[in-house]
Amino acid sequence: MSSRGKTAIVTGAGTGLGLAFAKRLAADGANVVLADINGAAAAAASLAQAGQSTLGLHADVSSEASVSAMVECAVQRFGAIDILINNAAVSQTLQLTKFEELSLAEWQHVLAVNTIGVFLCCRAVAPHMRARKQGRIINVASGTAFKGAPFLLHYVASKGAVISMTRALARELGRDNITVNAISPGYTLSEGNLANTAFAAAHREAAIASRALPRDAWPEDLVGAVSFLASDDSAFITGQILAVDGGSVYH
Repeated sequence: MSSRGKTAIVTGAGTGLGLAFAKRLAADGANVVLADINGAAAAAASLAQAGQSTLGLHADVSSEASVSAMVECAVQRFGAIDILINNAAVSQTLQLTKFEELSLAEWQHVLAVNTIGVFLCCRAVAPHMRARKQGRIINVASGTAFKGAPFLLHYVASKGAVISMTRALARELGRDNITVNAISPGYTLSEGNLANTAFAAAHREAAIASRALPRDAWPEDLVGAVSFLASDDSAFITGQILAVDGGSVYH
């Protein structure tokens, strides 16, 4: 796949899945803006050393002002925004909690990042994409929204909202030749998930057992789908939720 000469914003790109997506898009020839609340500058510098055109930005996707500044900086640096990967999310630090024991503050924090953050980023890039009559928006959802998962109600609800937003935005933005799709990963062994040992113990074996391809999933297993959806090869695909989970969920 090729995104040569295009400009992509990847949120949550300091580590893990976001960094893997950024590396692939850079390898595809895109200018890549890596945005995160931590580690974005270092991640961008590591790609720049390999000759890639990158920009690292501190960004909090739950903040309207921060998202606006991120998009403004990206346009000033590269002149346009062609691709948005909404990857930033609260997930790897979550503790398994009975829903009746979830605090309102924690519920609001997860929704603020995982759902409102997607809305803010899409709203900020849409005028730039509309003006050029082209764009690719790719949201990172989760298979938990289709299967359910106990003790993670706030997370499951947030990803279910991302799926619904993907389908609605595809309808709204299609007239301007902007596609909106999502990938739906299963439990993936990113850096953060490996560090959350309690979460891994609860989910890793069950995730493998549920798959038609019964093995662990790694960030590198997801990047091809994102590369495809960001490329011209997916120009007539929109409103779709692509499960990239080894055959765990069919929808």
